[in-house]
Amino acid sequence: MAKSRREFLADASVGLFGAAAVLSTQDQESVAAQPAASRAATPQSATSSPGQQAGNPPPGTPSAFGTAPPVGPVVSPDTFADAEKLVRVEMTAAERAQAAGNWRNSMAALYERRTGPKKVVLESTLSPASRWDPVLPGMKAGPERDLFIRSKNDAGPLPKRDEDVAFAPVTQLSRWIETRQITSERVTNIYLDRIARFDPKLRCVITLTRDLALTQAKQADIEIAAGRYRGPLHGIPWGGKDLLDTAGIATTYGAEPFRNRIPTRNSAVVQRLHEAGAVLIAKLSLGALALNDVWFGGQTMNPWLLEEGASGSSAGPGSATAAGLVGFSIGSETGGSIVSPSMRCGVTGLRPTYGRVARTGAMTLCWSLDKLGPMTRSVEDAMLVLHAITGPDDGDLDSVPSKLDFDSGASVQGLRVGYFPAWMSGRGSTEVDRAALETVKKVGMVPVEVSIPDWPYDSLALILFAEAGAAFEEITLDHELDQLKMQVPDAWPNSFRQARFLSAVDFVQADRLRRKVAVEMARVFTEVDLLLVPSLRDEMLTITNFTGHPSLTLRAGFVQVSKARSDWAPDPQNPLPQFSPSRRVPHGVTLIGRLFDEGTMGRAGLALERSFNVGGERPPGF
Repeated sequence: MAKSRREFLADASVGLFGAAAVLSTQDQESVAAQPAASRAATPQSATSSPGQQAGNPPPGTPSAFGTAPPVGPVVSPDTFADAEKLVRVEMTAAERAQAAGNWRNSMAALYERRTGPKKVVLESTLSPASRWDPVLPGMKAGPERDLFIRSKNDAGPLPKRDEDVAFAPVTQLSRWIETRQITSERVTNIYLDRIARFDPKLRCVITLTRDLALTQAKQADIEIAAGRYRGPLHGIPWGGKDLLDTAGIATTYGAEPFRNRIPTRNSAVVQRLHEAGAVLIAKLSLGALALNDVWFGGQTMNPWLLEEGASGSSAGPGSATAAGLVGFSIGSETGGSIVSPSMRCGVTGLRPTYGRVARTGAMTLCWSLDKLGPMTRSVEDAMLVLHAITGPDDGDLDSVPSKLDFDSGASVQGLRVGYFPAWMSGRGSTEVDRAALETVKKVGMVPVEVSIPDWPYDSLALILFAEAGAAFEEITLDHELDQLKMQVPDAWPNSFRQARFLSAVDFVQADRLRRKVAVEMARVFTEVDLLLVPSLRDEMLTITNFTGHPSLTLRAGFVQVSKARSDWAPDPQNPLPQFSPSRRVPHGVTLIGRLFDEGTMGRAGLALERSFNVGGERPPGF
């Protein structure tokens, strides 16, 4: 089967990375330093094709490949001999000589966009022309109706202790605020006090937005007192992963080169939450440029086990939500960044269908993979937040109109839940996962065995590395990446540099495999309504992020660990802490839904959550 994500990142340069350009970055950039005369552009039709005499060809002669003016440094057959090791192409000596002799006329000119003389700046807001549509041709996806019915349960009496208020789910907090049993201002101050007490241990807050939060909370109280209640998020303090632009407030991406970046406009999600009346209390940490859990302020820690990181890249949202420092948070996922910290920190993470939530004003890591979603302390909380942030925006070409059909009281009887038998006893599985499968039966859903081909799903990561390398081209080439704390082989600086040597041909082939995998997943969902999988099973994390299917990760129980866990590849120089006796930590399972069918996924999650009955326990010391 496929390697784990950690193993894959640690040796990603072997076999996957190739040389679309066999020139080194230094060689490519040296083009710009050549005298202008040596790079002067001549009309291609005025050059000579191999075998033609020099001079102007007769009218009507088309241009030919390989006849452009020579640009760039001279390369030799030995350059291609070395590059063959990366792209796994075998050439004869004569073929290498031909390629080297023609390179400056044929391929080097393709770098002109970057090296000049006709250099073109590609703005960070500019999306690729090609787009990923998770809905296959001829497929209908999503519900027929828009319906959202939240639970009508009485929230109960207001707790006397502040910590009980802080850990209450949004479903309760919203009822207390709506009925004016507590003010938004008081709730906001409770969270501000907890951040001051606990953030030094967790390092989950990058920027505290105290003044904005108190202003918004007071405004919420005025509106609610006047009968202008906006809905279940009105007056609820929240934290956003610090890749969501906030007008006039630093948005740093957790990375040293962007520490002083202050946007002038709110991202679409921030604006929608402002309109819902939510109170922005903090910009939360993320691993630098959305990888793992180390940012320029240090490592964000897991409230359940302070000796280990919170996992990433939505480390701050996972840590802050688990520790009761915010009412809810917004994270993002490209390849596991909502699922993994939700799993480790014991919170609920909802990764929406690709295209449901507009990413306008959010940092781009990978145009065809990035998704924004809620991280909460209960399943219904996640659905409440999703309802508020759903919808397209003109600034995100991949965002689409979609419907959300969720009824918290609807039955789950008869829903078919697919599972992979080998995964329930294989790598990474636990008794909690197997017990969750039994709970599926207990609540009236029907387990169904499913299977998928044993394909090289990890090879799809070529798309991620290529798009991410393009998104951060400038700071890679000007060496600003050198400022990041993590410079290990599986960190972005190495991956972005390696990505310069990816084969464009292999990128296209990976894109075709992506389509093939999407077709296979469409087949699976003709057999079942949902999938239940171990949360960090690499194959499904990779598959569903690339196909765009939604996921819901929720706490299902507890396991014992005798060693701290890490997102990073093993480093013998820095061994992880070990524990004797072992430590008790939360463990979650993940539901995968049909495209744009988060409502069914949410109903099933609610039924399982109620049956698991483990969501109320809090991390010790918080």
